[in-house]
Amino acid sequence: MLRSFPSPPKKREVLLFAVAFAFLVVLFDIFNFRESLSSSLSAAFFRQAVDLSGDRETWRIHTSWPTDQDVIPQTNIVLHAPGWTIFDNLYVMNGTVFVVTEKPETIPPRKLLTSTGIEIKNGPVMEAARVPTDREMRIISVAEARELFGSGASLVDGVTWIVNDPPQFIPHYYHWTAELFLGFWRTYSSLDPSISESGDTILPAPRRMWFVHLDADRWRDPARLNQWMLRSTFPSVTMEFSNDWDDRAQLGKVFLLDRAFLSDRAAAKEGPHSKKVGRPLAEACSLPGTPYWWSPIARNIVKFSGLSELPDTGPPVITYISRQTSGRRLIDEDHALLVEALYALEDEYGYEVNVVSMEKLSREEQMQLAVRTTIMLGVHGNGLTSLVWMRPSKHRTLMEFYYPGGFTPDYQYTAYTVGVNYYGWWDNVSFTHENLPRKAYPKGFHGSQIPIDGVAVAKTCLEILQT
Repeated sequence: MLRSFPSPPKKREVLLFAVAFAFLVVLFDIFNFRESLSSSLSAAFFRQAVDLSGDRETWRIHTSWPTDQDVIPQTNIVLHAPGWTIFDNLYVMNGTVFVVTEKPETIPPRKLLTSTGIEIKNGPVMEAARVPTDREMRIISVAEARELFGSGASLVDGVTWIVNDPPQFIPHYYHWTAELFLGFWRTYSSLDPSISESGDTILPAPRRMWFVHLDADRWRDPARLNQWMLRSTFPSVTMEFSNDWDDRAQLGKVFLLDRAFLSDRAAAKEGPHSKKVGRPLAEACSLPGTPYWWSPIARNIVKFSGLSELPDTGPPVITYISRQTSGRRLIDEDHALLVEALYALEDEYGYEVNVVSMEKLSREEQMQLAVRTTIMLGVHGNGLTSLVWMRPSKHRTLMEFYYPGGFTPDYQYTAYTVGVNYYGWWDNVSFTHENLPRKAYPKGFHGSQIPIDGVAVAKTCLEILQT
């Protein structure tokens, strides 16, 4: 019987076997390497965790007072001006703010601290409707706190900024920056008398903003400058809105805020300084402050806008913010003559002159231009808000054009607050911080026939820069 034997392997089969075997060897080595690397890394991380165990942070999420002998933290007012108040140990429960104190006589009247947060309108009926009740704020004793809060509270650490304003003004670049933020920082900066010209401060940034009456879709302005302002100055801040406030209220639990800054436009309007000048910001400006109080905010804007530092060299910069495509604007002929007169200064004296429409510039370009500007001029309007970023200089000046007889202190008071010189113009007549007219909105205030004497304006620019 014939027996068959397998034929010897062909060269191709031998080669394929060798390749497959080599692949398995390499794969085995990689697996072992990964296992070794993983073990090494795990050991390293474990050793690091052990090394850091001594520095481990204890989460501060709750404080308790289970017995009558345990102390309930009392609320302390660190700093106060009507509408602008800094508290330590402020309590919030069921949507109500609680001040816990054994000395209620030391607490200012509630209407100077908060309000009902409704839309701000004139008239005795609306003014009465803004007066706060126990729904908005209660001032209670320690015994009452123990009864209401039970045996403890959830902690909210760091600085919390509570904004109790209605949505009415917030989605507007001027009101957001030149009123709300300026007022916040003017008040908060009073706690640090050592703020330097370069903007160094010991103050911690706020960790969060709580908007009691504003939803998440209504804080941004059309030009998207509100978010630029916020994200550049406080990049780590978180935001909660009216639905979040309601969420916390519906939990039925008490929250203890380490430090709370409560701002309320309606409450500020009740203060004597605000009533005198017509600006809620005036109450914050009545507090002690340093010459460089605004520097930390301005420095953050400068860096966020792509500039390494405030420029201090080069020719003076004159920036005319044109509104000729808007409803409130100069007479076309006067606009043309003003531009001609300004460029004549550039030709003769070497000044840098910019004629711009802010809406045509990117946000970064707007900020960079404002920082570099020495004299800013234009018709009353939102674009003048950027005066707060102008570089520090004895020459820095805002020139604001009005229809003759018209005036409102919006930008004048903002300029005064940040140390910028001011000229208001009625055609060929000017006025300054020292001789301001009364607030008035004559017919033509918002119109397209605002006159200006461009030659007189250019002459005044020259006088300022040559002083």
